[in-house]
Amino acid sequence: MVEAFTPRRTSPLQGRSGPKAGITLTERPFIGKVNLRGDIDDAAFSRAARGVLGDDLPTAPNTTIEVGHNVIHWLGPDEWLIHTPEDGQARLAESLRAGVSGVHAAVTDVSDYYVVMRLSGPEARVVLAKGSPFDVHPRSFDVGACAQTRFANASILLRLVGEAPTFDIQVRWSFAPYLWDYLVDASREYEIP
Repeated sequence: MVEAFTPRRTSPLQGRSGPKAGITLTERPFIGKVNLRGDIDDAAFSRAARGVLGDDLPTAPNTTIEVGHNVIHWLGPDEWLIHTPEDGQARLAESLRAGVSGVHAAVTDVSDYYVVMRLSGPEARVVLAKGSPFDVHPRSFDVGACAQTRFANASILLRLVGEAPTFDIQVRWSFAPYLWDYLVDASREYEIP
């Protein structure tokens, strides 16, 4: 008798523990991620995106907007990344494809390509500064901002979520364990015995 195959979701960070205290590092597993490309100056594209997403796409560089349960990241003049709740990406991608049908645009589900980690705590900015040349000081990087940058040897998408400060760090799956270990090590001096 052949047993039925039951797929199982796993993450490259499954079973990893974060810093002991002072800094909190957690995975935000299985967030849906949809990449949208198109010409914001094309009225048909903008109207279709607004109709599906419920708001205009952000056009200011390095900004995000939250619409319902989705977060829309500006990645470039013609590119956005949309984070959805778990398992929301297929429905969103399908709706976007239908909405931009006949318009020069691209919709790609990139959920299996990236992992999102959340780093928070009073010294989170200092921990990030240990591995990235990007200026995360409040005068330069405020709540709602996002930026594509580097952390150590990994390309990341960084978003400031809250004042604690709290950051979401998106990285490729293949770099996730490396980045996790780096962040844990960079946080050691803030551990509370």
